[in-house]
Amino acid sequence: MAKKKVAKKATKKESSKKTDELLVQNFIALQKVMTTMSVKFEMLSEQITKLLSLFEVSAKSLAEKQGFSMDKEDKDFLEKLDKLIEQNKLIAKGLTIMDERLKKEHQEKPNPESIRPLPKQ
Repeated sequence: MAKKKVAKKATKKESSKKTDELLVQNFIALQKVMTTMSVKFEMLSEQITKLLSLFEVSAKSLAEKQGFSMDKEDKDFLEKLDKLIEQNKLIAKGLTIMDERLKKEHQEKPNPESIRPLPKQ
């Protein structure tokens, strides 16, 4: 009888150890993914900022070339360009907020119950 109890305890310890190892591996994989996403969001935010500045320069250049006499078509074009610039600013803010949230969540300790083993490939 004593041998069976020892074997069961050893099996439970091994099972617990394997579970802990899986949790650690999943947590490491999750950290890698979060870091990659954070870097990509930062790059996307920078690219949107560059695009925004390009649109601003284009709009100013177009306004200077046309002078003060603009017809309705040019005014419509500039209004659309201004709307596009505002949309890009909004998108950049949203991406920045998402990036900050990801960084905040990344810094917090994960809930072990929410971590599941990676599927075997």
